[in-house]
Amino acid sequence: MKLNIANPKTGCQKKVEIDDEGKLRPFFDKRIAAEVSGDCLGDEFKGYIFKIAGGQDKQGFPMKQGVLTPGRVRLLMSRHTQCFQGHGRRNGERRRKSTRGCIVSPDLATLNLIIVKVGDNELPGLTDTEVPRRLAPKRASKIRKLFLLTKDDDVRKYVTRRDFEKDGKKHSKAPRIQRLVTPIKLQRKRAKAAVKAKRISKAKTEAAEYQKLLALRMKEAKERRSESLAKRRATRSASQASKGDM
Repeated sequence: MKLNIANPKTGCQKKVEIDDEGKLRPFFDKRIAAEVSGDCLGDEFKGYIFKIAGGQDKQGFPMKQGVLTPGRVRLLMSRHTQCFQGHGRRNGERRRKSTRGCIVSPDLATLNLIIVKVGDNELPGLTDTEVPRRLAPKRASKIRKLFLLTKDDDVRKYVTRRDFEKDGKKHSKAPRIQRLVTPIKLQRKRAKAAVKAKRISKAKTEAAEYQKLLALRMKEAKERRSESLAKRRATRSASQASKGDM
């Protein structure tokens, strides 16, 4: 089985091939996102802790999180889900695709691991070198977290720019910062809140006017009914008086 080991701190990745099934036995029956000690792989991995990130079998079918089975299954998937992108499909169209469960089994050809804790020994190609980050985070909160900034600091000064040359000219490119709070954004937020408050006050005013009009209409209906009842009683008493005179 091939192990793709990645170190997020240095940005390095290395492929290790292990044929001894006894060394791989602690990984079996473990699920994705489970943490496994690397002491079983050899003395060079002593003290390391790996997190299982996924894998694929010999036919290339990937593991899918949430499918609690060690074998291969066929699931009905929609577009833009894990293990099925569905480019060029219709909206709402679903396809039945083959995928593996999230439980590690001996049928896997490749297992993806992430270093959670570094051990005693240095691993050549993983912990001794550091690959510079070509792309930096775009979200404002993640930039603050990366450079240990406060909310008072200007995030735009800490954006990682990328210099490149095109047609003999030097260009510099920077990503657009996402979720950046600017005066225009605050103004739009205040405008939306004002429109919402105006709409609520208008609804309350219209509701109060409607209740007032409804009370007036009910009062008028009550008066008309009392007048009609008084007329009926008057005609009834008049008829009874005329019968008594006869």
